[in-house]
Amino acid sequence: MFATYLVVTLLASAANGLAATANFIGHHYPKSQADKLSVPRSWMRPLGALLAAGALGLLAGFAVPVLGMLAAAGLVLYFLGALCAHLRVHDYQLGPWAVFFCLPVAALAVNLARHDPGWPGLA
Repeated sequence: MFATYLVVTLLASAANGLAATANFIGHHYPKSQADKLSVPRSWMRPLGALLAAGALGLLAGFAVPVLGMLAAAGLVLYFLGALCAHLRVHDYQLGPWAVFFCLPVAALAVNLARHDPGWPGLA
């Protein structure tokens, strides 16, 4: 169980950390997505900060499990907001969104399975 927890959490953290970096440096992809979704480019750095906080929170969850759970839950909410932005402008190309959404969902699931003694056989 620990190996799954480790791999999923590191993968989710790395993906969101790279997305945050792309927002911070002004990479073309987040800019084009912002334009397509009618999100002001001035929001790129604050959105990147949220992604970076989530990525760091997932890593902090190795030391303090509740931080990892909260970070994963926060990223799930972040990507639900992104889904709303896509649907608002009738953009149904949701492949990249689905990958980024499923990673924190999986991280939250394995974190809960690893640390919640209420789940029989999983603690």
